[in-house]
Amino acid sequence: MGTEEKLRNMAEKAGGKAKEAAGKATGDRSTELKGKAEQAKSDLKQAVEKVKDAGKH
Repeated sequence: MGTEEKLRNMAEKAGGKAKEAAGKATGDRSTELKGKAEQAKSDLKQAVEKVKDAGKH
């Protein structure tokens, strides 16, 4: 996994955590769920990249 891709995934996950927290704080369930979805998407991307990296070695 390239450094740039890692940083993008980390930023996406952080954004998702921020959205989730904002949704919880305001009682906006939709925003909270969108934040959780962004985190899951980031985790999936990281897992795919790890599999790709494992195949290279």
